[in-house]
Amino acid sequence: MFQTYSSGRSRQGFTLVEILIVVVILGILAAMVVPQYANATSDAKKQATVDQLVKLRQALGVYYVRNNARFPNVSAGNGSWGELMTSGYFLYPPANLVAGTNGSTITFGTGPDASPTSAYGWIFNPATGDVWASCFDANDKPLP
Repeated sequence: MFQTYSSGRSRQGFTLVEILIVVVILGILAAMVVPQYANATSDAKKQATVDQLVKLRQALGVYYVRNNARFPNVSAGNGSWGELMTSGYFLYPPANLVAGTNGSTITFGTGPDASPTSAYGWIFNPATGDVWASCFDANDKPLP
């Protein structure tokens, strides 16, 4: 059971050098793995916002077809999306997680942002039915 040496003593544990080697190896592995996951939360928020944008555009398209080429009445600011919410297209208002606390807020505009903002989450053009996420460009890529 015990390993004996020529000195006749039995060995029952690890030496300090062995423990230090294991700690150093674990530190090196952690240093290689942690940077890969450092941006995981940010990337997940960006992808979730793009997914919400796709769903919002699809809902607007379906609403437009079902309501004789008319877009829903949407109020700027409150984030409710008007008839999209009351007609059951969404149970909860879509949220732009990149925009922060104002991620559900709607503003009216004719195009995407030129620079990131946290004042609102969505830009809606009621005349054309186009919608963009704030902090994203015209190609739905996050602004730097």
